[in-house]
Amino acid sequence: MISLEWVKDYIDISDEDLGELAVKITKAGINIEKVITQNIDHLVIGEVKECIDHPDSDHLHICKVDIGESELQQIVCGAPNVRVGIKVIVALPGAVLPGDFEIKKSKIRGVESNGMLCALYELGLEEKTEETYSKGICELDSDAPIGKNPIVYMGLDDTLYELDIHKHRNNDCYYHIGFAYEIACILNKKVTLPDSDFTEINDSIQNHLTVKVETSRCPYYLARMVTDIEIKESPKFIQKRLQSVGMRSINNVVDISNYVMLEYGQPLHFFDKDELGDHILVRDAKDGEEIVTLDGKERILKSSDIVITNGVEPVCIAGVMGGENTEVTSGTKTLVIESAIFDATSIRYTASNLNLRSEASIRYGKGLSYEYTDKAMARACHLLEKYAGAKVLTGIIKHDVVDKSDKIVEFIPEDINRMLGITISEKDMEVELQRLDFPYTIDSGKFIVTIPKRRLDIDPNVNDIAEEIGRLYGYHNLVSTLPKTVIRRGTYIGDVKYRKMISKRLRSMGLNEAKTYTLVSPEMANLFDYEEKEKVVLPNPMSVDKSVVRTTLIPSLFNVYQYNKARKVQDVCIYEISKTYDKNYEEESKVAFLMSGNYISNGWGTSMKVDFYVVKGIIENLLDYMGFKNRYTFEVTNTKDLHPGVSATILLDRKQIGIVGRIHPSACKDEVYVAEISMNALMKDIKPLKYKEAPKYPKIEKDMAFVIDKSVPSSEIMNILRKVGGRILSDISVFDVYTGENVLENEKSIAYKLIFQLPDRTLTDEEVSSVFDKMIVEVEAKLPAKLRNQ
Repeated sequence: MISLEWVKDYIDISDEDLGELAVKITKAGINIEKVITQNIDHLVIGEVKECIDHPDSDHLHICKVDIGESELQQIVCGAPNVRVGIKVIVALPGAVLPGDFEIKKSKIRGVESNGMLCALYELGLEEKTEETYSKGICELDSDAPIGKNPIVYMGLDDTLYELDIHKHRNNDCYYHIGFAYEIACILNKKVTLPDSDFTEINDSIQNHLTVKVETSRCPYYLARMVTDIEIKESPKFIQKRLQSVGMRSINNVVDISNYVMLEYGQPLHFFDKDELGDHILVRDAKDGEEIVTLDGKERILKSSDIVITNGVEPVCIAGVMGGENTEVTSGTKTLVIESAIFDATSIRYTASNLNLRSEASIRYGKGLSYEYTDKAMARACHLLEKYAGAKVLTGIIKHDVVDKSDKIVEFIPEDINRMLGITISEKDMEVELQRLDFPYTIDSGKFIVTIPKRRLDIDPNVNDIAEEIGRLYGYHNLVSTLPKTVIRRGTYIGDVKYRKMISKRLRSMGLNEAKTYTLVSPEMANLFDYEEKEKVVLPNPMSVDKSVVRTTLIPSLFNVYQYNKARKVQDVCIYEISKTYDKNYEEESKVAFLMSGNYISNGWGTSMKVDFYVVKGIIENLLDYMGFKNRYTFEVTNTKDLHPGVSATILLDRKQIGIVGRIHPSACKDEVYVAEISMNALMKDIKPLKYKEAPKYPKIEKDMAFVIDKSVPSSEIMNILRKVGGRILSDISVFDVYTGENVLENEKSIAYKLIFQLPDRTLTDEEVSSVFDKMIVEVEAKLPAKLRNQ
């Protein structure tokens, strides 16, 4: 959140329309999500003239309030501090408070109320806490003019920009001086930095403090001392500015630390010198080391954290939060001021691990410029001297291993124009670099540009400079051109092609697509582990239920089924196409589906219940559609977590490509059927479809049924029939399986439909009968089978 009233200290924008300025800034690449004004219509200053207890309440009061009109307004108020004679903020009917809360005339327990007496948090001007809630309504000074706008009177008539900053943009737009530079380059104006002068006393910090840095993750550390400070209330302008951007005023010393951070983007930390001692040691934390932070909570540290210590114990978690043992209190007289740079990655990890994101850690985590580390220190000393009566000791203790070499980019104008796709003159490029405040020289048509230290997001390459010049020159100036290329027929290829093909086919057969998470729990990962692949276990998972990379999709679909069942969804027919990964990071695309309940149903009670053969039929339909007809088979299998009598392995060209079956009753008592096929196997073995002409000649259909032992699969009979039928047998299918009366308990009857047809002539009955009879003989000879009803 950026306060424009604050920004005015550094750049003159008094003549600018702040709404239009927001548009200009957004067009230049910094997205302003919202322009917020603190002004609220129908707010006035009033004075309580009468205050009596409500006859029907133990805490409400009936007030008569003078708002500068001829009649007093009657308002019912429940605040504990309301009384006669105080000046208050009155929200009249028609006022809309934050949260779209509109004030209307109403009756409160039978008494008419024509408005509301407000607390600051109800106007969005301070945070709602137990402390601010217990204070009650806001009491204005006695000189507050009745009937006037209270926001203007309090100096809070500010305009705020809520920014949506791109993650690649560095810390410079998170503080007011950095944002002033952004406005300056858009308006082609100069930035004036605030006063940082102060006077040093005749006493050196070297006499009182030593600093030692023992970690490579602290490249820059500054320490200064001030004494004789007076802890008191902050000046009104500091309170108002902190309040405008959502920070609560504490006292002058703490507020100055926050003020400088929001001004320069450099977090500071103030130690009570008397509690700190005479030595500062910056080092890596020890595993299990403890510290009680300013919020009163005990934190357990890791060796990946950085700590500030007094040589013995931690007094601050570097870049995140200070320790309670060196907290600045009302009795503090001497301060040690820390202004430092810590490794951004370490600070982000520490803040995340401790669940302790603070305003300081956000800024440290984005990287800081050492120039502003120096300026922030000087600015803090200036403000402490001016508003806390501080005396600044001579000298500064510094640890400095920062690489201060300049980031220099050399380019010719053609480099920029080629990247942007437009033509910008050399003169216009000079103008944009001047607006950016990027120092440059030109040597024989070549630009030599030095990137300012404050712009950490810009690397010394032509691409970043082209982006900066382009955004200021105006994206609207980029010319749209059509690409010149050879046009080819658009088509899906590879993995995407078959995903589309399979998905379209399964949807046409009534299945709904599901999308589930790639990460699963260890328990889910062990279900349906028919391939027995070694799995990847994440070393630092978001949660236990998302800690293993799955090798099969079936457990995820089973989880979806359980979710739907818990919500009374009886018919579930779903599929998913996704990738799986094993320990060796080899990925495999798979298609899986799960079916339960009714496959087809209507309002008349007619339905088709899902069973093994429905699921098997869908697989056959899919494989036939993809061109694998007569190349796949099903073999009985004993797959983990599938019913041993209702499951099969799917083979393509005699190689396993998947499984199908009912979920084992021990895992699910309902009839739930699942299947999974390797898309990689399908894509590897697929052959171009061969189309043949539709038959011109009639077909002959014949049926036969064999009684055979239940242990013998139907495929063995079908293989014999196909071999004997040869060229004239165009199709064969099972249309009935019977067990029961006239069939022994260990036997079954399987009925087949045979279609005889040739593409080039009409078959005779004699030819078909001859082959048909031979089929019966061969089956009975090679299998323990007999023709039924013989």
